[in-house]
Amino acid sequence: MQHEHPTDSNQFPQTINPSKRLLTIGGIALALSLVGLYLDADQFFHSYIVSFSFVASFSLGALFLVMLHHITRSHWGVTFRRIPETLMRNILWVALMFVPIVFGMYQLYHWTHADAVATDALLQGKAPYLNTPFFLVRQVLYFGVWGFLAWKLYNNSLELDRTGDWGIESRQRKISAPGIFVFGFTVAFASFDWLMSLDPHWFSTMFGVYYFAMSFQATLAAIVLIGMWLRGKGLLSNTIKHPHYNDLGKLMFGFTVFYAYIAFSQFFLIYYANIPEETLWFYHRLEGGWEYVTYGLLLGRFVLPFFVLLPMANKSNLTILKWTAAWIVFIHFVEQFWIVMPNRGILNPEFHDIHFSWMDITVAVALVGIALGLFFRQFSRHDMVAVNDPRYTESLNKH
Repeated sequence: MQHEHPTDSNQFPQTINPSKRLLTIGGIALALSLVGLYLDADQFFHSYIVSFSFVASFSLGALFLVMLHHITRSHWGVTFRRIPETLMRNILWVALMFVPIVFGMYQLYHWTHADAVATDALLQGKAPYLNTPFFLVRQVLYFGVWGFLAWKLYNNSLELDRTGDWGIESRQRKISAPGIFVFGFTVAFASFDWLMSLDPHWFSTMFGVYYFAMSFQATLAAIVLIGMWLRGKGLLSNTIKHPHYNDLGKLMFGFTVFYAYIAFSQFFLIYYANIPEETLWFYHRLEGGWEYVTYGLLLGRFVLPFFVLLPMANKSNLTILKWTAAWIVFIHFVEQFWIVMPNRGILNPEFHDIHFSWMDITVAVALVGIALGLFFRQFSRHDMVAVNDPRYTESLNKH
């Protein structure tokens, strides 16, 4: 039997649907970025992978959250679960966004240069893993796994809406239990491929969980922002209520601490071991102006959110929560920039110092605009809440 809150509509009104505007803005920014590709391909591809890893992180974080909800059979997030479900479905479009990186591999990845590998013993040792054919095979595997999980979980959720068959919940758990295990491995190796191998001499076994921690923290913030935007438009204001935002705030706070623990552990182990191949990665981010970004990340990614979200009252204050979430999303982009861009200076002294380009902005606007436009286009096609979920009423009455 379908349950519906008496004062909230579950239908997204097309009169306020921003998808066309967002896709138009994204398309214009993409056209400008393609001009940049013609003028400076190296800059374009480095700007592109910053924004790609940023956009991809939200779909991956949402996929993890949805699977976590299913395997724990939690009720608190049912009222807003359609938001991360739609975000995770974007992974099918993120796969298409990866295609330009395939064409920019030579500009991005030093290990694709045969002459460099021929004279570098370390790159030769990594060649069985870091080679173009195997790299492409791995990407097909990653996106195949993520795409299947997102497609299956999303379609099952819609089927539950249509049929009210509570047995579908059991199928969701059977998919999520092994899915979350495979997810952990694939996200770790994808982060190695996309970001860590930009400096093929550097290695960190913690980088996979480091990328996951920052991505999940930012995904929680993005869900808060989307929920707040809907609330500002008079949508789901009596369905996604203060207790739900309070729980999201608690998770944001928890993963702020978890992120800091992982980031510091990665730094401390490398600092303590003092192996040149490892320490140089941090050394390049502590000179040439990058040191200001490094210390800014310490303050902006951990200290500020930690102390803002520490008081219980702040987690329930929607204004404070909204601006904290917006800040976390912004600083998440800055961190992707900080991970990628110093690698240019390793091979090109011209970019030894911190460097910004207009393409950093246009590519970001392009990919974020397109991703959000596709999100709202899909979100508007179905009920905004999984009203036939067996735990919907319990979630709705959360206090």
